[in-house]
Amino acid sequence: TDVTVVSFGKIIKEAFIAADILQKEGISIEIIDLRTIRPMDHQAIITSVKKTNRLVILEESWPFGSIASEITYQVQEQAFDFLDAPIQRITTADTPAPYSPVLLEEWLPSAKDVVAAVKKVLYIK
Repeated sequence: TDVTVVSFGKIIKEAFIAADILQKEGISIEIIDLRTIRPMDHQAIITSVKKTNRLVILEESWPFGSIASEITYQVQEQAFDFLDAPIQRITTADTPAPYSPVLLEEWLPSAKDVVAAVKKVLYIK
């Protein structure tokens, strides 16, 4: 497994779509579905990061004060020396949520964003 991807909620479907795309390119990701954020399974995340040495966090929320921020803190606190690349957070744009379906589709994270973040932590252009 090349990269750990952590997510929760319905946005996780984008991680699974990205996994299929990446697999065709020979890149394997381990997806951790948190199911709950409190209590959060920190140990599952840490164990996976120690194995893959890379972390991408996908969430359907704004970047400021997000669950991704808490996960990032926990990983840097408990597994910093295992990281081979900076942690990547994929969140919504830091703007109010749009009402237009077309704008909403662009505002929400997508599988394309996950693929790009995974390649970034693997230093693949």
